Amino acid sequence: MKILYHHRTASKDGQAVHIEEMIAALREQGHEVCVVAPQAPQGEGMGGEVGWVQKLRAALPKACYELLELAYSAVAYRRLAAAAREFKPDALYERYNLFLLSGVLLKRQLRIPLLLEVNAPLAEERARFGGLGLPWLARWAEDFVWRGADVVLPVTRVLADQVRARGVPDSRLVVVPNGINQAHFAAAPSPQAARARLGAGWDNALVLGFTGFVRDWHGVDRVLHWMASPAADPRARLLMVGDGPARPDLERLAAELGLGERVRFTGVVDRDEVPALVAAFDIALQPAVVAYASPLKLFEYLALGKAIIAPRQPNIAEVLVDGANALLFDPAQPGAFEAGLTRLGADAALRERLAAGAAASIVEQGLTWQANARRVAAMAGALAAGGGAGGAAAAVARPPVR
Repeated sequence: MKILYHHRTASKDGQAVHIEEMIAALREQGHEVCVVAPQAPQGEGMGGEVGWVQKLRAALPKACYELLELAYSAVAYRRLAAAAREFKPDALYERYNLFLLSGVLLKRQLRIPLLLEVNAPLAEERARFGGLGLPWLARWAEDFVWRGADVVLPVTRVLADQVRARGVPDSRLVVVPNGINQAHFAAAPSPQAARARLGAGWDNALVLGFTGFVRDWHGVDRVLHWMASPAADPRARLLMVGDGPARPDLERLAAELGLGERVRFTGVVDRDEVPALVAAFDIALQPAVVAYASPLKLFEYLALGKAIIAPRQPNIAEVLVDGANALLFDPAQPGAFEAGLTRLGADAALRERLAAGAAASIVEQGLTWQANARRVAAMAGALAAGGGAGGAAAAVARPPVR
């Protein structure tokens, strides 16, 4: 297949991992991939955002910034059209972004099939967390793109329900969750060696860990309060791999609680360093997650065989099974998360059992970028052959995730 891959992501975070791994997996399987995208900043590690974008967003009224986003579609369309004329793709694969209309416009103009990867309902997400100046325009743009794609690929069944509610029929919806590159994690050190690398006081610690771009709603403050409580194992230490806007407040809280050297932030790290850091975890943390997401960190935790604690909610239950590959807690029950930490901290056998189940989940559920690339290529082939959305869905039929 010849696949024209389009996205508007310049940040070096989990989004970049998804993009880079999918492109690499497609190419490894023999497909030609032509990428049209903004140039990513050089020298950035994992766990950060693009500084100039954040500054521009902060400086402009929301409505002005959103109109600039929409105007970028014209720039992207010209680039896409030029690439399509030279590359002559069989299909266009686009990572959905708000106000980005160019993929649908190119599909209509050149009559090439469009596969649209959707990771979040961004009109709703932006309105809830960052605010929108033109919510009506955001919703119109989202509907235009979602309904205009030949096949929409949401990352969870929960998200698929939201896309369906906006007018996209079941026949054009195929759930493709996040995945993992097993080779990237194969060389990770043993937990003992990873903890020894962290220095004095960590080799015999009970290491709790979190990866990614940390925000207030992730609930890491609850971990700190638990660590300072009598219920916590006194050996407990917290390793935060990445950065984010919540870091300053969390560092202040750790100091106020007297946790000192028991809490460490790595800051932004190179992607190649992540496996060696996650390998040190005894308990992998997902204190909170939005209802529709497929958190990349969960797949990293699974790949390295970690005892995971996460909220019991539908999107998480698509991948994690309580007592089998994770310990799930009721997010609506006060103290349930803390009780789960206490239980995991005190029960080494439970941690080992969950860790073994986590490691087995990757193969059992086909949660790899290679598997995802095969599904995407099969759908693209069916669409290019004129099989329509029904043919694309049939090409990737698989048993439902537990």
